Amino acid sequence: MTFDKRLSATIELEFPIEIAGVAVKSVTMRRPKVRDEVAMQRIKGTPSDQAAWLLATLCELAPDEFEQLDAVDSDRLMEQYLAFKGKALSQGSAEE
Repeated sequence: MTFDKRLSATIELEFPIEIAGVAVKSVTMRRPKVRDEVAMQRIKGTPSDQAAWLLATLCELAPDEFEQLDAVDSDRLMEQYLAFKGKALSQGSAEE
């Protein structure tokens, strides 16, 4: 995976969700800032809770909206987050 220098990325959802009666087929994630990662560390709960909070924040989704996402789409958002940081998911992850 290469370093993604874009300011934001739009991710098409494999499994669209509904928010306020509107079908959402894609979400836009902005680049993470240090303040986002610092705030994530203050979130109580498991590392999964913290990661969900961070991804929801970067995509401007409320936590309950983020929780509607299919796990496949959540993984794709994590892949984009890691691409912004120039990292990749562990080798056990599926490749596109």
